[in-house]
Amino acid sequence: MGAASNNLYQLLNKLNNDPRSYDSAIAKSYLVSADMAHAVHANYSDMHEENHRPAMHKGLVIKQNANQRYATSGFSGFVMEEIARQNGVPVQKFVVRNDAMCGSTIGPILATSCGMRTVDVGVPQLSMHSIREMCGVADVHSAFTLLTAFYKTFRALDQKIAIKGE
Repeated sequence: MGAASNNLYQLLNKLNNDPRSYDSAIAKSYLVSADMAHAVHANYSDMHEENHRPAMHKGLVIKQNANQRYATSGFSGFVMEEIARQNGVPVQKFVVRNDAMCGSTIGPILATSCGMRTVDVGVPQLSMHSIREMCGVADVHSAFTLLTAFYKTFRALDQKIAIKGE
């Protein structure tokens, strides 16, 4: 039950149809953990690092945390940023302040259970977990555009990176 169960592992094994090639299939795969991100609230802007203040209507947020509260690595963040750059889609980077608490996502749990490269992204919003949650329509559109571009172009970019890395 839940995110830490083996449901994803079982599903991926069944979809793969050949248990012997599971490891190579996972090595070629990429998990996008997409949900929401805290946008900077004008009354609490000092709660964010100066260069990491997600704003509404400025694009999808790529979330990273040294304590692994988000699953984004340097490589997985680069891949998402590069696809955004190639498609003219705005993105923002978010790193929580060192002295601040940080929530988490399902990304690190799923990445741990299946071993897949993972990036955590989110649409910036105000009042998370409130009855008055709100986000920018432009951010929903840019998230849709970027994720569509990601699934269309990831394989070619991944192959290009692998060739240059040899």
